[in-house]
Amino acid sequence: MSDLIIDQDTTEIILESISDGVFTIDNDWKISSFNKAAEKITGIKRNGAIGKYCWDVFRSNMCETDCALKKTMNEGKSFINSSGYIINSKKKRVPITTSTSLLIDKKGNVLGGVEVFRDHSLVEELRKELFDKFQMEDMISQSPSMEKIFKILPQIAESDSSVLIEGETGTGKELMAKAIHNLSDRKDKPFIAINCGALPDTLLESELFGHKAGAFTGATKDKPGHFALAEGGTIFLDEIGETSAAFQVRMLRVIQEREFQPLGATKIIKTDIRIIAATNKGLAELVAANKFRQDLFYRINIVELRLPPLRNRMEDLPLLVDLFIQKLNRLKGKSVQGIDPEVLQLFMTHNFPGNIRELENIIEYAFVLCSIGDISHEHLPSNLQFPKNQILENDDPAFLVKNAQAKIIMNALKGNNYKRQAAADALGIHKSTLFRRMKRLGLNPPKSNMD
Repeated sequence: MSDLIIDQDTTEIILESISDGVFTIDNDWKISSFNKAAEKITGIKRNGAIGKYCWDVFRSNMCETDCALKKTMNEGKSFINSSGYIINSKKKRVPITTSTSLLIDKKGNVLGGVEVFRDHSLVEELRKELFDKFQMEDMISQSPSMEKIFKILPQIAESDSSVLIEGETGTGKELMAKAIHNLSDRKDKPFIAINCGALPDTLLESELFGHKAGAFTGATKDKPGHFALAEGGTIFLDEIGETSAAFQVRMLRVIQEREFQPLGATKIIKTDIRIIAATNKGLAELVAANKFRQDLFYRINIVELRLPPLRNRMEDLPLLVDLFIQKLNRLKGKSVQGIDPEVLQLFMTHNFPGNIRELENIIEYAFVLCSIGDISHEHLPSNLQFPKNQILENDDPAFLVKNAQAKIIMNALKGNNYKRQAAADALGIHKSTLFRRMKRLGLNPPKSNMD
């Protein structure tokens, strides 16, 4: 957007006929003009806007921290497509993008500033429809493996059986547990999560079951545990594979008998709690190695859910990036729009050992350095910075899609010892469909003798 040269005779008709809102301010920050589209978007009549400070009219999230018009006035340069929102006359939040420039007369004198803003309500509605289509509670995915889980999750929630969620660190096990709780009849009761691997046995038992005064050194008064506090609700036991054999015995009794005994107490307390456990280790392997009780394993493993790592569901990456950007824009009052193609290509080639949590941390880091526009290469953490000569130069959307599809298929094949049928099952597609996609993408992986 170049600086606007005032020509009253030629600009007024144009400004009144366009669908974008346009307003100008003088050097005292008071609105000096306000077109019809600005009236329609804000719900404020022209005579109610002219002469007022712009922040009193728009009440935007950008006014205090990331006002593009303020930057234009201070730095003397234009800004294009800054994202944010305003509050209209009906107190409704309206998402907008803005472009700003200086307002200059024919002699080159700066008279103020001009801002063009566009209503993105329809875009946001379409975005919401997309998210609703692929969203289950706070989780979002369009991958076949997650779609299978989403499909059966309401039925799992309706039952009262114990659930074991397995998955690598950062795959969203606690979010899955919360989704089960929120979809169940227990949703109005407490959901309490505890990391079993972070506490020694005595403290873990005290946290879960509570204690009586004098039960141990420092126990000066009675304290209810999480089981008492979550009565009628759900207890989420994260990293249960890290617990000791002694604790596993106590936990088995709680699940079998639906009762517990606070430390130092003589009275047994009955409980109505649903237990959801999670681990980043294979509990079956721990059982085989005599590192986890088999009887407890079968008690908590009535329903088993396996969350795939992010590297096996890379088609979800754009959705997750968009979700985190929207979330952080709200929390931090910024106007970041997305990521540029170079960053998307880098993400598609990254293995994400920390999974979704790692991706969210990367986006949050980028928000420290980026306040407006797209997240680019220089906004990323140093461990993601690669030499310029290694940067992929193809930013064609079709190439990015093919690159993502190839990575997903190769991960499925590797994860199933290159057995085509097993890989097709993991991807939720027919074997012949897998062969067609491999041929189209030019993939020629090793063959399995068992396929």
